[in-house]
Amino acid sequence: MTELPDGWSVRRPTLDDQPALLELVHASDIAAVGYPDYSAEDLHEALTEANTDLARDCWVALEPDGRIVGWAYPSNATGSGRDFIEVYTWPERGRPAIRPLLELILARAAERGTEFGHSPYEVRAGAVPSETAYIEELTAAGFGFLKQHARMQISLDGVSPTPPEPPEGVTIRNVRVDDEDEMRAFHGVIEQAFLDSDHRAAAYDAWRKQASAFDEWFVAEVDGVVAGALESSYDSDTANDEGWVKRLGVLAAYRKRGLGEALLRRAFAAYAGQGRAKAGLGVDMANPTKAARLYLAVGMKPLYEANIYQKIV
Repeated sequence: MTELPDGWSVRRPTLDDQPALLELVHASDIAAVGYPDYSAEDLHEALTEANTDLARDCWVALEPDGRIVGWAYPSNATGSGRDFIEVYTWPERGRPAIRPLLELILARAAERGTEFGHSPYEVRAGAVPSETAYIEELTAAGFGFLKQHARMQISLDGVSPTPPEPPEGVTIRNVRVDDEDEMRAFHGVIEQAFLDSDHRAAAYDAWRKQASAFDEWFVAEVDGVVAGALESSYDSDTANDEGWVKRLGVLAAYRKRGLGEALLRRAFAAYAGQGRAKAGLGVDMANPTKAARLYLAVGMKPLYEANIYQKIV
């Protein structure tokens, strides 16, 4: 491993590190895009996700005084043939930790691929164009550019808490949380929609355990079939006052019938009813369903784009 500066060290993170890790990620976000774009919910999910073992898969880098200035972790909840890795470092002062953390997590990714039964094994990482130091290290480590994601947002100013009527034959309603069959159908729609994306996939039991804020989860029903699903996420501590569309999917057989837009409109109305000022989501610009077209059509605008890089180990 590339040596850290004198007095610096690495160790495994624990759940007790969450406040320090959130401070670190927020500092990284502000330097990269101008505001904190990572919630406490996102952090907890990353630390507790299936197939992420804090004692084997993750590291934090510390300055001599014990302050956390770097954090590296993988994501692959389903054990598929691909890890998505993150390496966060404190702007400027954490720069020396990038390469050591990246080396550690890449070596571990190769082991994880073997453990999951995949060889070769794909590793992806994301960076906004302004994160030049990280991109330089990714490139030096053999990563190549793959595609882009966009962070999109819309103002809810003037949005009525009463949503417009959905297309004929389509019912948009809250998910029935106590109906196990419906929750499995909801999960199935999401899994199909994000099969080839970089969003976190999860087996049903793990997903169900982490799921929350059900009052802002909606289904699109057609002839008794859950054909579309929208999963919301909201961190009440965030300063962004933003409702977040965590995942939105429509079964292939029901696309181009207005279900996706109807689900979005319902979510926007719900967020507006809660007094939130904005709604946001992330989209894979290479998504074969052309989801970005829908988001632009409903008035969302890209705040920034993030590059996705790829390496085979």
